[in-house]
Amino acid sequence: MDQSEPETVDLPGGEQAQAVSCPVRWRRSTRARRVSLRIDARAGEVVVTLPPRAGRRAGMALLTTHAAWVMERLAALSPHIDLVPGAEVPLGGVPHVIRHVPEAERKTAWLEPGTILVPGRLEQVPRRVAEFLRAEAMRRIQVLSAGHAALLGVKAKALRLKDTRSRWGSCAPDGTLAFSWRLVMAPDWVLDYVVAHEVAHLRELNHSDRFWAHVARLTPHRDAAVEWLRANGPALLRVG
Repeated sequence: MDQSEPETVDLPGGEQAQAVSCPVRWRRSTRARRVSLRIDARAGEVVVTLPPRAGRRAGMALLTTHAAWVMERLAALSPHIDLVPGAEVPLGGVPHVIRHVPEAERKTAWLEPGTILVPGRLEQVPRRVAEFLRAEAMRRIQVLSAGHAALLGVKAKALRLKDTRSRWGSCAPDGTLAFSWRLVMAPDWVLDYVVAHEVAHLRELNHSDRFWAHVARLTPHRDAAVEWLRANGPALLRVG
């Protein structure tokens, strides 16, 4: 039942209110034990997950029961930001306007205060901005991870960039660290915390007291960064 495209579903709008339409993507999972739903902030849609023996009727029942919650969460999503000229994209928490400069001789985008300048043809702008953001994310993460790793006397096997919907960072058992490239848009101290968190896992692949002691040694921003990501992380998923 997994869909390549979402389906428009009408949900009840409450007493004396008209039905409200929302995009729903149906997903079948052999590992699911119950019907569940979540909001995909990046796509701006509801995902309903069905276990093997559950049918569409069960999914619709859950959607109907939680219609008010679903519509509230969808309405609270930040507007989608396309990577086009004139759009404003945060970098290190600071707003930057995308500016197209077709006459420039450079082949890649570059930074000036408050601006991301993009050469080439107009249709190339979204791709080049995305490439720039990923490259900048890797550059900043490499610097932070090297500094934190040196303090703990550890070394990552490799660094990877991903575009995850829920996890900002991860540490594999082999020492490979992975991060969402979207963290480059968050304030520097938020990125610093996430990198410190994953580097600390190179010493303790758990969340024990020893692990948190390593994190505290590397960064003072744990509580503030976790709260910032909880409040603002969904907006980062709406970019690009």
